[in-house]
Amino acid sequence: MRLCTFALPGGGGSLGGEVLGEEVVAFGDGATVLDRLRSGDRSPASGERYALADVTLLAPHVPRAIFGIGLNYRAHAAEQGKEPPEFPIVFQKLPTSVAPPGGPVRVPPVVRRLDYEGELAVVMGPDATVAGYAVADDVSARDLQRREPQWTRAKGADTFCPFGPWITTADEIADPEDLALRTWVNGDLRQDASTSDLVFSIPELIGFIGEAITLEPGDLILTGTPSGVGMALDPPVFLGPGDVVRIEIEDLGVIEHAVE
Repeated sequence: MRLCTFALPGGGGSLGGEVLGEEVVAFGDGATVLDRLRSGDRSPASGERYALADVTLLAPHVPRAIFGIGLNYRAHAAEQGKEPPEFPIVFQKLPTSVAPPGGPVRVPPVVRRLDYEGELAVVMGPDATVAGYAVADDVSARDLQRREPQWTRAKGADTFCPFGPWITTADEIADPEDLALRTWVNGDLRQDASTSDLVFSIPELIGFIGEAITLEPGDLILTGTPSGVGMALDPPVFLGPGDVVRIEIEDLGVIEHAVE
């Protein structure tokens, strides 16, 4: 299934539902995506149908917790001249960092060096199981990240986590660690990699976080970004107002957002 939250045409509110081809079908019982993640219910949506082109896809849900992972692609570590870490580098983004798959991402006035990070997002289900996967951008303020020991402001600013366009349930993905991931900025291909380059596997990340923190349904784990980020280019190229970031992961869809 492809679980989504969408805004009705004409500003008539929002609903949870299922994307089926070129249509969106609302959950007939009024359930939200988070309700489905908590219950594990995968019964087909049976409510009103809408053309996908006529609705606006919102962030699938607002997670309780968003865990980011640093330096989790071998090539990304290499482009920074670093060895892969011995243990996962875990940081958190705030729920207020969530943005719709279409954005926008808003740049705080304090930020001068904004960067993209196309990532595979793992969406948790009950009892630390994987409910599904989505596409995410771990938007990062490199200037703040460099000068502040903690990354809360650099990674957790408002709108710094667009994700979606929906959640593809885990049963639809045979091997999440063998998916093509690509990122474009203004049509220029910047990242072209495979999730097979992960340093720590998805089960390893879940186990590592779970040693100290209870993972709850709906929590996100952003599994890291591959090589090709803006700060690693020669010379570095950062995002600014008017730029458009497009991220595509095989079998999971596309998010595309503007920077304001």
